[in-house]
Amino acid sequence: MRLFFRMQTVLKKIVFSVAALLAIFSVHAAEEVTFSLNAPMIASVGEAFRVEFELNAKPDSDSFVPPTFENFDVVAGPSVSQGSSVQIINGEMTKSISYAITYVLIPQKAGTFSIAPASIGVKKKTYTTQRTAIEVRDGAHEGSAQQGSSRNQNESAESRANRTIEKDDLLLRLELSSKSVYKGEPVRAILKLYSRVNIAGSESSKMPAFNGFWSQQVDIEQGPFRETFNGKVYETYNIAEYLLYPQQGGVLTIEPAELTVVAQVVVRSNRNIDPFFGGGHEVYNVRRPLKTPPVKVQVKEFPAGAPASFSGAVGRYTMSHRLSSAEVAANSAVTLQLTISGSGNLNFISAPTLSLPSSFELYDVKSEEKIENNASGSVGYRRFDYPFIVRAEGDYEIAPVEFTYFDLEKKQYVTLATPPLKMVVTPDQNVAVQPQQVVGVKREDVRLLGEDIRFIKLGAPALCSVVAPLALSPIYWLIMVAMLLVAAVAYILIRKHIRDNRNVVLVKGKRANKMAIKRFRIAEKYMREQDRRAFYEEMLRGLWGYLGDKFNIPVADLTREVVREELSRRGALSEAENIVAVIARCEEAQYSPSSSAEMNDIYEEGVDAVSKIESAIKK
Repeated sequence: MRLFFRMQTVLKKIVFSVAALLAIFSVHAAEEVTFSLNAPMIASVGEAFRVEFELNAKPDSDSFVPPTFENFDVVAGPSVSQGSSVQIINGEMTKSISYAITYVLIPQKAGTFSIAPASIGVKKKTYTTQRTAIEVRDGAHEGSAQQGSSRNQNESAESRANRTIEKDDLLLRLELSSKSVYKGEPVRAILKLYSRVNIAGSESSKMPAFNGFWSQQVDIEQGPFRETFNGKVYETYNIAEYLLYPQQGGVLTIEPAELTVVAQVVVRSNRNIDPFFGGGHEVYNVRRPLKTPPVKVQVKEFPAGAPASFSGAVGRYTMSHRLSSAEVAANSAVTLQLTISGSGNLNFISAPTLSLPSSFELYDVKSEEKIENNASGSVGYRRFDYPFIVRAEGDYEIAPVEFTYFDLEKKQYVTLATPPLKMVVTPDQNVAVQPQQVVGVKREDVRLLGEDIRFIKLGAPALCSVVAPLALSPIYWLIMVAMLLVAAVAYILIRKHIRDNRNVVLVKGKRANKMAIKRFRIAEKYMREQDRRAFYEEMLRGLWGYLGDKFNIPVADLTREVVREELSRRGALSEAENIVAVIARCEEAQYSPSSSAEMNDIYEEGVDAVSKIESAIKK
């Protein structure tokens, strides 16, 4: 029995191992086949450099065709290296293959040269590399640059790092597919970064506003790519791509774009020089603000003599149509469908005009679109549905629908039109009694709708007013007089209020009693809380504030003598002595012990003193 179980376990292990091996050998590469060339951007005459052709699949035997390597001497190669790896992630097994062919080249002379495309086969399918440019510099120039750097040993490494990047090592350019276009013609605009140094990143950026254009950003491959500009080789990065549609004629200016690039520069360090190995190297981040120059675009107007059916469509299009039914019963719904396909400014195409017989009722046009943006503009179609209802029976003909666009290649207008569409409308079987036709009037002009039509009443009109109008009646004039009186009274009251508010003395005098009462209530609250110090402070504020506001006495001049003199002049000398006595008691009791009964007496005396002054002054 044990032997049986052991054999069963061994068989399971064998089956599992065989299944795993079959899975490994049967797995396919998860990635798409790519064949690329890696080469330096800058080389020197007489100095060797490596060129690698990389493939991520196993090539067919003897299928590699190398380039001719013009202007270069091949000193080594081809040497082949290959490898593979298998990964199992979440039960899914993937296999990756790396296949590289390496050459060692030496430039023959200075200049800008390119390595022609190489080709290789994978499963009977051929893949090629892109033509790659290499800038070859003179060795003497490199030597003089090194001597110059050795002469500036006292210069700081950071300063040498900034000086290493030349003015044209980093460029920001806005490339346009055309600078002279017609209104509505799509323009491809690509914002590119050109670099001859190692880029660590970027910071602040400002994209152009594209004033005068309708812009739409499209997806683009970022790169890097190898390009030659002004005789120099650059690594280029596509930052953004736009489709621009000019909306007005004349010269339009695209504002500059701005970008701050952080470049990494490796320089030899003069610090901590080792006696055996010499100086080390340091890496510095150099920030360079870049800016594109303003770009002008000449936008041409359309030629004269545009057809009436032209609404600004530019490009190349075709038009198809479909009528849902050519024979229907009266009061039935029919749909005419127009589809405009092609490339150009599809986003701006509007529905062509449809002319229908008068007995047809046209409803809102519905549109559907499928548009893709690419380098040449917008490609796709726009579909328009014209729903309408036929009301009267008979034989009809729908006039051709015209659509005109401006052909950029022919530089002329092209008109597309549908053929005349014939329709047969039969009587409506759902209506029990058909209406009679009016003599001298076409049935479709009257638009008979069965029994629900009401014909125009003949004869002279006899209209009379049911209710007498309000205008110019006695009630009307009474209302007008009342409104004028209310407006006059409101005007007088508002003017008086404005004058009173302008009189500061009068306003403060009227407000004095209210402010005093408000402060007395606060003092009464402190009295109930047995907060003696706060009580007397609030009583003094109330009394002094009342006197200052009531008699318009400035705070700097507010003394007991001035109060006596002011109240005496108004015939209230006894009231003056009374309120001055209350103020004196408050000042004395503020910093001396007192009972709650005394606080109550002072509170009542203060309120009474203010009341007596108010009564005396009113007399």
